[in-house]
Parts: sequence; C-alpha cells; structure tokens
Amino acid sequence: MKKLQLVDIVVIIVIGIVFGVIMKFWDDLYSVVKPMLPTLRQLIYGMWFMVGPFAALLIRKPGAALLASLAGASLSAIVGNGFEVLMYGFIQGLGAELVFLAFRYRKYSIAVAGLAGIMSCAGGFLLDLSYGYADLEAWALIVKYGLRVISAFIFTGIFAYYIVQALEKTKVTSLIRPIDDSEIEQLKQ
Repeated sequence: MKKLQLVDIVVIIVIGIVFGVIMKFWDDLYSVVKPMLPTLRQLIYGMWFMVGPFAALLIRKPGAALLASLAGASLSAIVGNGFEVLMYGFIQGLGAELVFLAFRYRKYSIAVAGLAGIMSCAGGFLLDLSYGYADLEAWALIVKYGLRVISAFIFTGIFAYYIVQALEKTKVTSLIRPIDDSEIEQLKQ
C-alpha cells in the first residue's frame, strides 16, 4: 500500500486550508439561510463533510481523508469557530477514512465517496449527541439528519467526485502524482 510522501502531506494540508476558508464562508451562508429555510438548510450542510473524501479521491493514499479533515478543522478553529471543531474534523475524517479503508483504497467511485460523506455525517451526529446539539424529538432528528445524509452524499459523492474527475481529465493532478487513463477509469468503478 502506498504511503503518504511529503508532497502528499503538503497538498493535503493545502486542500484542508482551502476547504477551511470555504467553510468559513459557508458558515456565513448557512447563517443567512437559517431564518428563511430552518429545516431545508440541512441540504447545504454536506459542504462540511466534503474535505476528507475530496482529498482521498485526489491523493488516493491512506490517511488523506483524515489529515485533510483535520487541516480544514484546524483553520476553522483558528478563525473563530472554537476548538471543538477539531474533534469534528477528527471524527468526520476518521469516518471517511474508514470507508476508503473498507474498500482497501482501491475504489473511488461516486458511491464510495458518497458513503464516505455519509460516514462523516454519522460521526458528526455522534458528536452532536454527546454535546447535546441533537437533543430533539425522534421525528425532528430523523428529518434533520436524514437531510444531512442526503446532503453529505451530494457534496462528497457527486460534487467531489466530478471535481476530481475534471482535474484528472485536465492532467493538472500529474503535478501531484502521475496519472493515466486507467486512473480516470478507476474513478468510474
């Protein structure tokens, strides 16, 4: 199994930082949408689950999802979201990483990436429960987290997948690692 090299780690941290900046702006969008769509805003929540699966799809080595999620959460913590977000970064990154591990780091399809996002969501749900953020009636929990699962799949399975596929087709990722047409085909599996 391929191990992370220094260049991989640097790229993963940069991915985490970029997503950390995006997440800061996403916080603002989420706050604006909250009064207008108090329940449906959960459909844009998947952005917070995207960094780990995106990095795993791009780098394709063990540890990429966890490290990227921690890097994104670190920036988020530094810019004022509190240090508890580091725990979310760890748990969500671990959830995504476990999915790629289950597929032995050999499958990078929409379904696998989407499942990684859903596992990130599940990890976030467990933390929400422990922090008391999910102290809702059963029907409200089902609606809230059901919408988050849908969003997680859309952002990590569909958006991240197609962004990485577009990067692969432009060959820009050859700066990170050599790619060939078989790797583009591997994304389709």
